[in-house]
Amino acid sequence: MDITGLSDPYVKVYLMLNGQRIAKKKTHVKKRTLNPVFNESFQFDLPANEDLQNLSLEFLVFDWDRMTKNEVIGHLEVGTAVPGSPEASHWNEVMNCPRKQIAEWHRLKD
Repeated sequence: MDITGLSDPYVKVYLMLNGQRIAKKKTHVKKRTLNPVFNESFQFDLPANEDLQNLSLEFLVFDWDRMTKNEVIGHLEVGTAVPGSPEASHWNEVMNCPRKQIAEWHRLKD
């Protein structure tokens, strides 16, 4: 957050394979807002012969800043890493319904 009390957020989305980042996408910066809406979609090329069970998506939300280093606001990983978590249940739904868009809200972690 800057001195005006607002933020310039954007999101980096990483495709993870067994905990390693293998691809990255980025949203546009939403200027001067504390309640951004990122209505963007991304497509990743999946590694050959890989099951979704070994893949996950990591979301890092940043506050863009012209003068200093961009600050991480929060992060989230959607995958099967934590069984029983809302993120794992969302990922299981994705695996059971391939090629279907499945929207769900998640809380960011610090």
